[in-house]
Amino acid sequence: MPARSRMWRSPASSARISTPTISASPSWIAKKKDVQLWMTRGEMLTARMIVGDTSETVPDEALVQWRGAGWDAEQIETQKSGGWGRFGLVTYPLPRSYRRIKDGDLLDMGARQWRIVTGSGHSPEHACLWNEREGVLVSGDQVLPRISSNVSVNITEPDADPLGEWLDSIDKLIATVPADVITCPAHGQPFRGLHVRLTALRDEHRMRLYNLSEAIAKAPMRAVDSFPLLFNRPIGPEQLGMATGEALAHLKRLEVEGRIKREDRDGVWWYHAAA
Repeated sequence: MPARSRMWRSPASSARISTPTISASPSWIAKKKDVQLWMTRGEMLTARMIVGDTSETVPDEALVQWRGAGWDAEQIETQKSGGWGRFGLVTYPLPRSYRRIKDGDLLDMGARQWRIVTGSGHSPEHACLWNEREGVLVSGDQVLPRISSNVSVNITEPDADPLGEWLDSIDKLIATVPADVITCPAHGQPFRGLHVRLTALRDEHRMRLYNLSEAIAKAPMRAVDSFPLLFNRPIGPEQLGMATGEALAHLKRLEVEGRIKREDRDGVWWYHAAA
């Protein structure tokens, strides 16, 4: 039986729901208004990790990933000069306690009730809010109307398969939430046609995976070599880190599906077609 909770009954019991990358503003609101922050456990723990991971020195795990992806010495030195993990320096401190929400929970907000539907891939346990009665889905970053959510492999879980999780989440949303809801994303305008958008996102990434697999079947490549196949514009220094994470996510998905294999040559990862 899904848990049911009541929100916004009084200032002392109010809450803000958040994800790791946008946790700073809700944390500030929770403190200023003396209310409780509500998050999934996966998002709260990830937020704490990101905020706490600040250093003047780039960690060895990052250097391994950058070199493995095919960055050259100049790109690595440029990135090292900026230090590491600056997110924690520009965010409001997270509260030490929070209210955990989970997939399937029902939240009463005034006269309206919202069901938690979690997704993964962009972040570990992203909570979407679904008002079944009025047909509204607050999708956050899990479903966006014009761009695709960033889905990246990072140094914390270098062997993770976030794109696989994200594709599974698309199937879950199609199976769970009706097609005719009004979807309210974190970026862009509210829109109708949830299933159409989810199907388009899934097909787009499946096509990228197909093109990438076909290219690797012709010649081995590194993550940086895959950029023209995955992105519709040149990747400059500002986008290099994010593009690398997304490229690694696509390559990992192909590895998991048994379509390619990775070979380590002096710290540089080369991807070959599976025999």
